[in-house]
Amino acid sequence: MIKYTNQPKELEPYNIQEDLSMKEEITALLIKEAFKARKMAYAPYSNYLVGAALIVPSGNIYTGCNVENASYGLTICAERNAIFKAVSEGQRHINAIAIVGGALDANIASVEDDSFIVDGDYAYPCGACRQVMAEFLPESGDIDVIVARSLDDYKLYKLSELLPGVFSI
Repeated sequence: MIKYTNQPKELEPYNIQEDLSMKEEITALLIKEAFKARKMAYAPYSNYLVGAALIVPSGNIYTGCNVENASYGLTICAERNAIFKAVSEGQRHINAIAIVGGALDANIASVEDDSFIVDGDYAYPCGACRQVMAEFLPESGDIDVIVARSLDDYKLYKLSELLPGVFSI
């Protein structure tokens, strides 16, 4: 079952890499959840708001937003925020993650509404986030990474495409 950490809706378990019939539905769901998480971003210095939503093999969905700090090195990206939330609740594998981001003044109706569109470039995960994702690969060996500007305007990558030389010990 897909279990929201903050919402009651449930769907059946799935593996996004194998269950193609649900892939579009799950992609849209993750993008929507990432847009919702983006609304919670704290970015007073860059005014660049990012939201992320990931799904784990159990079907749980975890979200995160970027949280800035005056000491930039203490800032956390939305992707790592969502991953660390999942890990703190016992999850050790990620099937897919969706990321949305853009400037505060991007062409959206407002941050408060349910607008699922943002102008500008896609918000790709930084190198640190890619490496953290690699730490939690699913048994299938790869993670679907979705970068989106809207429900219909997104790109889907495998983490191995975005991080071909993963560091490991």
